[in-house]
Amino acid sequence: MIGRLQGRILAKHPPQLLLDVNGVGYELEAPMSTFYGLPAVGETATLLTHLAVREDAWTLYGFIRERDRALFRALIKVTGVGARMALAILSGMDAARFAQCVEQEDATALTRLPGIGKKTAERLIIEMRDRLGGVMIAPGAALPSAAGQPASGTITADVVAEDQALADAVSALVALGYRPPDANRMARAVDDGAKTAEEIIRAALRSVNPV
Repeated sequence: MIGRLQGRILAKHPPQLLLDVNGVGYELEAPMSTFYGLPAVGETATLLTHLAVREDAWTLYGFIRERDRALFRALIKVTGVGARMALAILSGMDAARFAQCVEQEDATALTRLPGIGKKTAERLIIEMRDRLGGVMIAPGAALPSAAGQPASGTITADVVAEDQALADAVSALVALGYRPPDANRMARAVDDGAKTAEEIIRAALRSVNPV
């Protein structure tokens, strides 16, 4: 029903964001691979979307690359893999890295992602092997924002802002499936007091599953 949205970003609280499209506020959930490519709050962005309809909720997911949306759609078809786990996978590694793990049968790398045990990793490798063709031929370039600006983050020396960035990062890691103590440890280990929440999240995820 909804395949693409373009509007002004009102708020970013990974993995949720709020997009104003002609006066209508759309709440979306997105993987960190999308957040890394978004412009700042107040600027305009274009997102490809996937609408998931359940009896108790309609949830809209946003992506800046067709390849990421294609991988998300393929992942949620795998037995035992829901939208939350698919977001965690796309947040922890890009489509190319995931394809490499499947092709090389690297279950160990997949189990470093939250919520993925050995059996789930093996199932992903088996079931995704024949589906990667359609994912990898999908366009991989990010959609340009209407303002044509790259993603940006404001670094501030204000102590309150720094503490908020760390708190937001921990909250996002928990939402992606990490246990609160682990999320707190991961975020604090990479926080130098000058990073935005998204930079802390990115560094924390890379520390768990380096490319």
